[in-house]
Amino acid sequence: MSAPIPQVASLRTVLVTGAAKRLGREIALKLAANGWRVAVHYRDSVEEARQTVADCSRLTPGSQAFRSNLGNETAVRNLLPAVIEAFGQVDAVVNCASTFEHDTAATFSFTAMEKHMRSNAGAAILIAQALHNHITERRKTQPDAGGVVVNLLDQKLWNKTPDFVSYTLSKAALDAANSMLALALRPLVRVVGVAPVMGQHQPLLRGEKLAERSAELPEHHRETDLDTKAAVLLALQEESISGTTLLVEEEVPKDKAQAPVVEPPPAPFVPPARRTGRR
Repeated sequence: MSAPIPQVASLRTVLVTGAAKRLGREIALKLAANGWRVAVHYRDSVEEARQTVADCSRLTPGSQAFRSNLGNETAVRNLLPAVIEAFGQVDAVVNCASTFEHDTAATFSFTAMEKHMRSNAGAAILIAQALHNHITERRKTQPDAGGVVVNLLDQKLWNKTPDFVSYTLSKAALDAANSMLALALRPLVRVVGVAPVMGQHQPLLRGEKLAERSAELPEHHRETDLDTKAAVLLALQEESISGTTLLVEEEVPKDKAQAPVVEPPPAPFVPPARRTGRR
């Protein structure tokens, strides 16, 4: 069990699941660079988690690593209490960890679906529940205490393809849970989704809208470009955002083959109807 660290009242604490590698690590570093003390969750990537903790601690002191199997309900229920014991309090959770295994309509099974649902949707809901319970207790001595949950979704919800069926279903369930949790946990906990999109789908925040929203934040927290990491930071900082998903525009990789654009055939000429009746 992690040893408690000295409490620093001004530091906000965030649990980032799946923070040892890839996007979770990048989000953890982004938040640490903006003054958040990061609890780094991991499952098996021990060395990578240690490195993320070290890198986060250089930006904001006090980061620690927490191991948990998000497919196990008991382990999930124990995760946030362990972070609270180590840090004294938790202000936010970013659910980034995901099981991502390939299946199709031909190979789909209840086993695969349950595995993805447990770690990708069920775990996020239980952690949100735990944060709400924690904020409820804090309100007894800290009347202004509040929390926020950010759930990472996926562009596949807006660009559906017939692969990764169980994974896509689990993210669709989490997307639906966002709206329900936002209603159920308010006003103590906000719930926000963040998802990349590609191609023709219009992001909810970019250009003038992003500039207007960013202008409301302190100068050192403003972002000029919105990517997934910046969208997570914005969701944590902007108290007016809840019960919605921030869509983050992504460019389609240039090395990925694109479907040819097929122009519709010209409409056939139809002569105007001949007039009938007397002249």
